[in-house]
Amino acid sequence: MMKNPYQVLPCIIFLLVLNIVWVRAQDSQPPNILMISVDDLNDFVGGMGHPDAITPNLDRLISRGVLFANAQCQAPMCSPSRTAIMTGLRPSTTGIYGFIDDNKIKETNESTQQVTLLHQYFKDAGYHTMGVGKIFHNHAPDGLLDESGGRESGFGPKPAQSFHWDKRGTSTDWGAFPERDEQMPDYRSAKWAIERIQKEYDQPFFLSIGFLRPHVPWHVPQKWFDLYDTAKIHYPAYLENDREDLPQIALEIDDLPMMPTTEWAIENRQWKNILHAYLACVSFVDHYIGEVLTALEESPHAENTIVVLWSDHGYRLGEKGTFAKVALWNRATISPLIFAGPGIPKNQRVDAPVELFSIYPTLTDLARLPNPQHIEAKSILTLLKNPRSKWTTPAIATWARNNHAVVSQDYRYIRYEDGSEELYDLKADPNEWYNVAGEEKYAPVKSELAQHLPKINVKWAADSRYDNNDYFRQQKKEQSE
Repeated sequence: MMKNPYQVLPCIIFLLVLNIVWVRAQDSQPPNILMISVDDLNDFVGGMGHPDAITPNLDRLISRGVLFANAQCQAPMCSPSRTAIMTGLRPSTTGIYGFIDDNKIKETNESTQQVTLLHQYFKDAGYHTMGVGKIFHNHAPDGLLDESGGRESGFGPKPAQSFHWDKRGTSTDWGAFPERDEQMPDYRSAKWAIERIQKEYDQPFFLSIGFLRPHVPWHVPQKWFDLYDTAKIHYPAYLENDREDLPQIALEIDDLPMMPTTEWAIENRQWKNILHAYLACVSFVDHYIGEVLTALEESPHAENTIVVLWSDHGYRLGEKGTFAKVALWNRATISPLIFAGPGIPKNQRVDAPVELFSIYPTLTDLARLPNPQHIEAKSILTLLKNPRSKWTTPAIATWARNNHAVVSQDYRYIRYEDGSEELYDLKADPNEWYNVAGEEKYAPVKSELAQHLPKINVKWAADSRYDNNDYFRQQKKEQSE
């Protein structure tokens, strides 16, 4: 049956307007890039639908651009995830599954030796590169930035004595500390970045800011806690026995004795206090993101700067039995990703799964630079030009060698190094509580998704501790001694 032309017309007009905006943006001078990374931020963002999060500035950025509400990291840990973003290569290709010295990224194997790091690519294209805070795992490789504000060591400040949690192997703790924002590294990073935004430049700039919160410890001044009423905070979705249908290797990987368990948090009545502290940290960092965005809006660069904001991975806050990242379930892999700026539609949301390391080729496309060679990441420019475009490419996350999750619009398929599997029907089970990998009717789904598993799983890089899950087994041993 022919569609009513009055129903089709608005869609046609919408697409024409998007195309006109896009074409006009391409006629301007090369855009500046403002890249904001936020450590360990999951989807506890008001503009992403969280019922409690007070994030007016992240919400403002979302209203100005395109939110990728289902962006999946390439590794649920800082160093390998950020390395994937900066190289455009998967962890299974680089062999970087865990911590590595940023200066040694390009030394790991032939693939990394051939790749040009993201900032270097823009630097070679005539951009003035600047950065402050946690951009790579520590800061940035030597010589990569024309101006560097560095990164303050650690994730402090911390009280002389932990408030609630003091286990070896993690800086996890929560509570109001210190007294003033000025004592926080993120405060100083924001001020450094604002100073650079207020200057004029003879060439386009690429400015990166890496905020630390809400990385543990969940410490920020009391005023950020005062924004919330602990009693009114919602618990995340939780099923007490949802680990009973997991393969043994999944349980081994997720045995993290240095982290609080959900059972412990319930018994000690700390779950809402942890959520409160995490939300306070999110509101704190949202404020300083807002200061940077306001500085940009009031600067001469406002009309010609692309903003991209991302987190390196998600974070479980009681889901699947613990408070940690490092897993292949959605709560650990989902990562906010927002693009805004010239030619980018406003107040649009994309729910299709996309890969976080697509940031690299997408930025080069937006800057109208040649496609970078030797990278695996696929640009999501198509979705920026038209957020309603159909997107069928699955996203892949990796945790240690040869353990992968393949995420489509409808399913999450996980395969481990020993062949064990998990499969979640996301429409029927959005919380990933029921593993249906053993049900015969899902065999075709598994077969189709398995075709997207990385064909190469290189041995771990020399400075990385994560290979075939030996790290997890060793850490469990150390914690039990």
